[in-house]
Amino acid sequence: MPIEVKNFSSQADEVKEMPNARVESVSVLGGRVMKLTLEPEWKWSRDIQPIVGTPSCQATHTGIIVEGSIHCVCDDGSEATYSAGDAYAISPHHDAWCVGGTRAVVYEFAGVWGE
Repeated sequence: MPIEVKNFSSQADEVKEMPNARVESVSVLGGRVMKLTLEPEWKWSRDIQPIVGTPSCQATHTGIIVEGSIHCVCDDGSEATYSAGDAYAISPHHDAWCVGGTRAVVYEFAGVWGE
């Protein structure tokens, strides 16, 4: 099949409700795409770390943020804030949280989220 289209709202392959986060995943032509909706108070180290049990996020993330802002700090001290309209890539060993008092919506094309 040369084209595959799926809608996150009606055709998600997987939906996970996590503390302050909702993760919807679709597989299209063998690739996984995730839509993450993060509440204003979401913080990886508080909400996800207890689930995965690692000291920091061990995944690589590549995505686009379409709503809100997120601040990320890596274990090596590097940090960045990314906001609506930004593409991002994050190496393993980091923490991240929503900033600005609003929810964030991101689409990710690489990474493992809460697994």
